[in-house]
Amino acid sequence: MTVVAESAATEKTRRAVNPGVTVGGALVVILAVIFFVGGKDQGLVGQAIVSGLLLGGVYALISVGLTLIFGVLGIVNFAQGAMLTLAMYIVYALSTAGLPVYVATLLAVPVMFVFGMIVQATLLTKLTIGGSHEGPLLVTLGLSLLIINVLLMVFGGRPKSVEAPVDGSISILGTVAAWPRVLAFVGAAVVAIALKSVLERTRLGLSIRAVASNSEGAKLVGVDIGRVYALTFGIGAACVAVAGGLMTPFTSLTPSVGEQFTILAFVIVVLGGLGSVVGAMVGGIVIGLVQTVGALYLPGTGSLILVFAVFVMVLFLKPEGLYGGRR
Repeated sequence: MTVVAESAATEKTRRAVNPGVTVGGALVVILAVIFFVGGKDQGLVGQAIVSGLLLGGVYALISVGLTLIFGVLGIVNFAQGAMLTLAMYIVYALSTAGLPVYVATLLAVPVMFVFGMIVQATLLTKLTIGGSHEGPLLVTLGLSLLIINVLLMVFGGRPKSVEAPVDGSISILGTVAAWPRVLAFVGAAVVAIALKSVLERTRLGLSIRAVASNSEGAKLVGVDIGRVYALTFGIGAACVAVAGGLMTPFTSLTPSVGEQFTILAFVIVVLGGLGSVVGAMVGGIVIGLVQTVGALYLPGTGSLILVFAVFVMVLFLKPEGLYGGRR
């Protein structure tokens, strides 16, 4: 299983060429070619690049929770999109009660953390410890359907919205970026960096990395596997709570809104390498850029063709993902 934190990589891997550098260099070259000789207005291209970076940051945060859960528990959480939706509706409910949206987000994080721990402890622990692969998939899929239908009954199917607490926009290298999107990117980056620091520099992070690397060995040295599983699922749920809260000011809410991010999150996780936090961060930025810049040439859903084309190409050239280890 891929180790969650890259600090546990071998010395040989550390001396190898960082795939992020290679991907970053390739992206810079491709974007430069599109900007100067792509046949599109340079202002539009610049705007698409900035929008892609901002969008990619939020994608990365959604995917970090998914890849963390897979890296430790070894399961694919099909309820990730539904949990994102649940977090957004919690923020919406708190906002309509009079709280500022970002304060509501801070309150939604511990709620989703506890929700994630409860789901793992009550529905998934026996299955994951027992080594079942099909059971967790079916449970998380059923949980996704349950969340969506409960939200539909409580809030109805009409789209809802939350007023952005900060109006206006900021100029970035001659382009315009709305403040809510900039704040979402900054918040996602801070949370992702903080999560990586926790995984690398704390006892909890050490336990998580130990379980991700060898759960049986970790159990033999006294690590409470069930507790680590529950905390990991809770952290994954907390990550989507942050992402949901940050996205709420510029996203129309419906009970199925999170499903559109589920497939993209899976693409990002596999692209970056299953179980790799850094890979999810890099993959999110890549997919965000491909989607927005690609929309200049393939409007509408056509940009998704490019997203999946990049996904297939990476799998063909490096099946384990950018930061994944060969199994």
